[in-house]
Amino acid sequence: MAERLGQRTAQAVARRSGRLTVSIAAGLALYAGFPPVGWWFMAIFAFAALNWVLTRPDTTAAGGLGYGLLFGLAFYLPLLPWISGLVGAVPWLALSLAEAVFPALFGLVAVLVRRVPGWPLWFAGLWSAQEWLKSTVPFGGFPWGVVGFSQTDGPLLPLAYLGGAPLVSFATALIGFALAAMAMEVTGWWRRDAAVRAAAPPAVVLPGVCIALVLLTTALVWPQVRKSGAGAGDDAPITVAAIQGNVPRLGLDFNAQRRAVLDNHVRETLRLADDVAAGRAPQPMLVIWPENSSDIDPLANADAAEQISTAAAAIDAPILVGGVVAAPGYSATNPVSTNSVIVWNPGTGPADRHDKQIVQPFGEYLPWRSFFSMLSPYADRAGYFIPGDGDGVVRAAGVPVGVTTCWEVIFDRAARESVRSGAQMLTVPTNNATFDETMSEQQLTFAKLRAVEHDRYTVVAGTTGISAVIAPDGHERARTSFFEPAYLDQQIRLKTGLTPATRFGPYVEAALIALGAAGVIGAILHNGSVVPARLRGRRATPHAREDSEGAA
Repeated sequence: MAERLGQRTAQAVARRSGRLTVSIAAGLALYAGFPPVGWWFMAIFAFAALNWVLTRPDTTAAGGLGYGLLFGLAFYLPLLPWISGLVGAVPWLALSLAEAVFPALFGLVAVLVRRVPGWPLWFAGLWSAQEWLKSTVPFGGFPWGVVGFSQTDGPLLPLAYLGGAPLVSFATALIGFALAAMAMEVTGWWRRDAAVRAAAPPAVVLPGVCIALVLLTTALVWPQVRKSGAGAGDDAPITVAAIQGNVPRLGLDFNAQRRAVLDNHVRETLRLADDVAAGRAPQPMLVIWPENSSDIDPLANADAAEQISTAAAAIDAPILVGGVVAAPGYSATNPVSTNSVIVWNPGTGPADRHDKQIVQPFGEYLPWRSFFSMLSPYADRAGYFIPGDGDGVVRAAGVPVGVTTCWEVIFDRAARESVRSGAQMLTVPTNNATFDETMSEQQLTFAKLRAVEHDRYTVVAGTTGISAVIAPDGHERARTSFFEPAYLDQQIRLKTGLTPATRFGPYVEAALIALGAAGVIGAILHNGSVVPARLRGRRATPHAREDSEGAA
């Protein structure tokens, strides 16, 4: 029995070896679009290859589910290994598998709608729907790996100005699917005899129009984005500084060296103050420290407060300090805290404050703590952080600054709320000390897209890097290396206008998801059902079986 099962399995794999190979290659190609590889165009090839797999006549709905899962694993496994440095390999593998479920669902539904006319458009809408879903559930979602963030060095980035990351993802997927449709149509047409070719030219108009519209829209919006990034206009200039104090060493021991980390950031700020006094650097209007630059609660610890006040007085500017602050109800058995950014004014001390609103599950807090604590010894390493409220804006030196602390920058709603609440610049204080440079490079792409999406200069300040000053066109004005003490002291411009993405981003995303839903409705109308006849318990005729497999 086992031998017969093994033979049948080997035969099944052999029959599907081409599609299995292409699914894996497509997932790896999508990964190559992200740092550290950063070949943005590979994302387009990834969708084209995945399209070929899902539109094969003998690919069933179950096959689409399986190929989509394989595609997702080939993408997420190499994208997320930095997680294992914190908690080991098992959580990394589990998270990769969980995220791969969403491309698998896409594959299943895409096969069901592939016979609806205009299917590249519906495919792109379905991809948008699965990205929205993965960014929402479970536990608030995990937007890491949203395709739009692979395009921050590519020509499609200006589309973020119109619709944020969802529109850039949609455009990338649409070009890939449309290119595949054109290639398959031309190849099929060429294989026909000359008489048939002369009578029926290849049907490439619709996919060609889709590609042309994406490129035309990008070309129309690019001048506005580039003009803003070049600093044109009457926007008020100010000088800001970002401090990267560094940590004694990478790894979990970082959290046991809180005073050393605070001292490093004080020391680097004093070095900046010396350079300002000597005329080697301009006087900043405000200074940004990273997340966790003072894990010692500066509101409760007089020594930490004194050190920060010393730094603020030396630089003669307010400092945005990333601190861990005890929350109401804090106790030794329930150490609830907020991950806060505190405006620390010279002479007067703490003022405005942003408490992180979107906290990271399984890192900053543990959902279902009693349950997950029984499953893994790593569970107890999760913190007890609770989300804050507010509008994501703090005022420093009279400047309304939008704050998206580390994990928050990944979510569309965080930066949008702060800009709609009046933020004239954005900052991303972050702490990547327990991860690696690849993770920091990937996270930097989020900040680049946010800068374009909201037409705001964006300052990233990291404990270990990568810190950067990003212009509204997504280009880095300055950056630090990873794992070194450094400061950035740059002039930026305060912006007050609202982009279409800031105003209407959620509606754009809803429209893209509606396209995917329209494809499913079209499949129902086109085929009578999206469920194959044999799965509905009916005996399918050969013709019905062919139709159902084409739609499925």
